[in-house]
Formats: sequence, structure tokens, C-alpha cells
Amino acid sequence: MDEFFKPSNECSMWTGETGKLIDKARSEGITLAWDRLAKQTPQCNFCEMGLSCAKCVMGPCRIIPGLDREKGVCGADADLTVARNFGRFVAGGSAAHSDHGRDLVEVLYEIGTGSTTAYSVRDEAKLKRLAEEFGLDTKGDIKAIAKSVAERLFADYSTHGPGLAFLGRVPKARLDLWNKLSITPRGIDREPVEMLHRTHMGVDCDPVSLCLHAARTSLSDGWGGSMAGTELSDVIFGTPAPGKTRVNLGVLKKDMVNILVHGHSPVVSEMILAASADPSILDQAKKVGAVGINVAGLCCTGNELLMRRGIPLAGNHMMTELTIVTGVVETIVADYQCIMPSLVNISQCYHTKFVTTSDKAHFPGADTYHFTPHNARELAGQVVLKAVEAFTKRDPAKINIPVEPVEIMSGFSNEAILGALGGTPNPLIEAIKAGVVRGAVGVVGCNNPKLRQDEQHVTLTKELIKKDILVLVTGCATSAMGKAGLLVPEGASMAGQKLAGLCQQLGIPPVLHVGSCVDNSRILQLCAVLANAIGVDISALPVAASAPEWYSEKAAAIGLYAVASGITTHLGLPPMILGSQAVTKLAVSGLNDVVGAAFIVEPDPIKAGELIDNHIGQKRQALGLSF
Repeated sequence: MDEFFKPSNECSMWTGETGKLIDKARSEGITLAWDRLAKQTPQCNFCEMGLSCAKCVMGPCRIIPGLDREKGVCGADADLTVARNFGRFVAGGSAAHSDHGRDLVEVLYEIGTGSTTAYSVRDEAKLKRLAEEFGLDTKGDIKAIAKSVAERLFADYSTHGPGLAFLGRVPKARLDLWNKLSITPRGIDREPVEMLHRTHMGVDCDPVSLCLHAARTSLSDGWGGSMAGTELSDVIFGTPAPGKTRVNLGVLKKDMVNILVHGHSPVVSEMILAASADPSILDQAKKVGAVGINVAGLCCTGNELLMRRGIPLAGNHMMTELTIVTGVVETIVADYQCIMPSLVNISQCYHTKFVTTSDKAHFPGADTYHFTPHNARELAGQVVLKAVEAFTKRDPAKINIPVEPVEIMSGFSNEAILGALGGTPNPLIEAIKAGVVRGAVGVVGCNNPKLRQDEQHVTLTKELIKKDILVLVTGCATSAMGKAGLLVPEGASMAGQKLAGLCQQLGIPPVLHVGSCVDNSRILQLCAVLANAIGVDISALPVAASAPEWYSEKAAAIGLYAVASGITTHLGLPPMILGSQAVTKLAVSGLNDVVGAAFIVEPDPIKAGELIDNHIGQKRQALGLSF
């Protein structure tokens, strides 16, 4: 297994806006993620291979296959230890995304019962479509429909519900396979809890059984919690439509109050955006010398506002610390997930206020405002006024915005994509049959300080579009694609001749931004729509997924639910399973015989592009199409 990638953190990876601000941070004595990584290197090989276990106090144990420490105190060998650890890793990611979805269900319920006036239903047509899909009455007033849809989705979080509401979207062949394998998700909360139970000492001791339940757990996220989060965000805040906006640190303004929204929940960021447009608050900003108030996004909360409101995106996960180093950020408003604890300390080195808003995510040293559907509007106003006050405390000597913003195109929801095709998937299917679009790949996920900033995302994507493969992008990959010029129609000049022609005809980029990381469920749904239209399983489609720079538990859950849904998935870094030959073999090849898809682990983005292209060619041939 030595062929797998061993990453490096050489300084040569720092270029462009990243490199300039890292130099500035170091000159000011600021420690960043890359510096902390260097201090952690070399990292623990046992943890990296999945061979350490601290799940009981008979341990901790370190498993060394082939030696006299090949089993832990309880008798668990390498295969069982790795499977237990991976199962818990996936359970953590599934729980995080699904809890995000629960927040949206709760807000919709509050709307339906009339308990909140801060939020409303902006896409009534979509709400009615969901109600109809769930077999609910669509004839009442909109609040009654909202309440019934919320109650139906609350049932998905229970143990004895009627089955996940969105499973009706799954192609029959795929659902039949899940039922045969006993991995059909039964409840959004049930599967992660059962994963924790199974991995307790003395419960499930079969590595294959644990891996299959990990798949079931991930499916409860992809076709449950994440899908609920995506669909209800559209209902409450509006379904995205294509539009133009900007990306990179250049979206920050020297003459404006800059507020960055960070995390994953649009429940908070939408209220901050509304408060920033309040005339009385804008007057206060002008009184302290600012031209106005500038709201920009970070990570997936940024993607949510980018998709729906055209709000610019300042950066992704590995840019969050550097945004503060620009010296012009008055406030970072954070909800939950992918928020580095270091941001509190770095903020204190500048005039920046770090504000947290979720009772689930406490950060010592931060200013805490517990947002609920009942107080969100009031608290948002207080937070924005705090940013206005902070503007007066800027240090002009510390200001450095190293780049100009780059224009991008966003807002490609499934409704927008299918709407542009006349309301049906048939034109896309015909384009695939003709080879104008050889296939489609979702390039998604986080970024990681072990890898050169954004390079894996961009290089892989350029390789794919050159081969006439359409790319869909979500999450932290978005800003990387935008800065590389891939999210505008002009980016088609980097695509193959056939794909470029289609992009020019439709006025679209060769890479379509479809949302935040929970919005990978849009990609699942689109694949299901195509599979149902053609009359095949998802595993037969010429599609793939890739997370070239992933780091989190959520990314592992996403990758596994894609594979379990029949979508072969590339990873630029291996998961922590290499200590078990059995689990590794199952992941990279054995799952093909079980669910019709598997993982590809390849650090070189050009080689990864070739492997994905070959996979798509094989799927095309199996459908009777040209390679």
C-alpha cells in the first residue's frame, strides 16, 4: 500500500493572495494553520493508518499487524479497529450535515405555526411540489402546507417513521439493491446512533458488516438530512437562479464596514444580510466614515448567499484565517462547522470581532449571540451595529487587500439547470449520447493545508473539461474554480471543442456552481433524474465524483453516500483506513461488486483526470455509446 500519497507541506505551495498574506501574517507574529501543521509533523502513523483505538479505558491501544501487538486488549485486530474508526468518522460527518437539515425543518415548522415573523416561505411553488411528492394536501394556505411538510420531515429524524421522504427519488434498481444489502436508511438520526452502538466494544465485530452500516449511515445523510437542508433552504430563502457575482479577498472593501458570514447555516446569514440593509444601521455606518456595509461569505454559508443573493465569496476553508490578516474585516459571524478555533485568537490581534450564533458551537473568547427563529432579526441588528463600531478601531498600518475581485457565475440549482433545458433532462441526455457532453463529474469538498492551495481542484477540473466532461462544483472548491476563471462562460475556452460549443450556445460556464456542501444532494437528485429518464440505475451513468482536497468527517460521509448511490468517487488523500488491507481493498475495488461503485485514491490530479475519464468511457461503452 506504499503507492498511496504521503503529503508534504513545502513552502512552495504558497502563491498569489495566499502567499502575500502568509508573509504579512508572519511579519506580524500571527501563527496560521500551515505553521501548526509543520509543528505537528511527522503525524502519528498509527492514527494515520486507522490503527489507534481509544474507545475504552482498557486502552488506548496501537495495533501493529504481523507483530506481537497485532491485537488490542479486547482482541480487536487491524481490520476491526480500522472499520470501527472509519464507521465513527462517517457517523460524525452524517450527524453534522443532518443536524444542519434539522435546523431548516425547525424553521419551516415555526413558519407553519406562525411562531416566527423573521422568516417566510419564498418559494411557495417548491413547497407545494414537496408536499405533493410526500403525498400531503396542497390545497390549504401556505402556512398549513409548511407545517405539514415540516412534520413529515420531522418523522424522518425519528426511529419509527414511515421511511425517508426522499427515497421516492431513488431509482428502483438502486433501492432494490439497498434493500437486498439491508443498507436502506431507516431514519436520519437512527443510523449514526446505531453506528456508535455497533462500534462500542463488544458489539459488531465484523469489519464488513461495519463498513456496510457506514454506507447506510452515509445514505441517511445524502438522501435524508442533507437533502432536507437543501430543499428547505430553497423553500425558505428562495431557489437559486443563475446570476453574476465576485470571488476572492478582493471583494473586501477599504471604505466599507466588512462583515464575513462563516459556517454552514443560511438561517443566520440571511438575517445578517437583511440587517446590513437596514436604513438606520446604514446611517450609523456613514456617521463613522464608512461608505456602506459590505457582507461577504466564507465557506458554505458563503456558498448559500452566493447562490441565492449574489453575495460575493471572500474565500474557502484555508482562507478564513487570512481574511482577518487583511486588516479590514470588522466582524466574522460564525454559526457551525469548519470554523477553526484559531480565528478567535487571530481576531484579537486585529480590531476584528468574532461572533458566534449557535448554541451548538461555543468558542471561548468569542462574543456569543444565540440566534433562534424568534430573536434572529433583533440579534442580527445588534451584531451589525457591533461591526459598525469596530470600523472606527481599524489600524491603517495593518490594511492589505492583495488582489482585485474576479467575476463568477453562480446559481445553478436543479430547477435552473432543467429549466434551461426546457424543463426536462432530455436535451442533456441527447448531448451525452452524442458525446457533446461525455459525462459529468461533481468536484466538491474542502481544502487541506497538506496540499498546495486550490491546485488539486483546479488542475483536475481543467483536465476534465478538456475531455468534454461537464463539472459541477460545491463548497470550498467554488472559490478555487472562480479564481481560476472556470465559473464564467469565457472559461469554456479551456474546455474541449464540443463542450465549449455547448457552453457558448447556452451562455454557461464549463463548471456549474450548484451550492454548498449539503447541496451535493442536488447532484444526487440530478443523477437520479437522469437515471430514471434513461431507465437505468445510477451506477450505469457516465458520472463520477471527486474530493481532491478533502479533510473532514462530512467529506467522508459525502464520498461514501456517493459510492453507495452508485457514483465512483475520487479522493486526493486516502481516508484513515490503510492499516487494514481488507477495508482498503473493499473501498478501492470490492465495493464495485457490492454497490456498483468504489473509491479511487490518486493524489496526482492529472492522473486522477485520466482515471475518471477512463471510468466515464467505460460507462459510455456499457450504454452502447462511443468511448
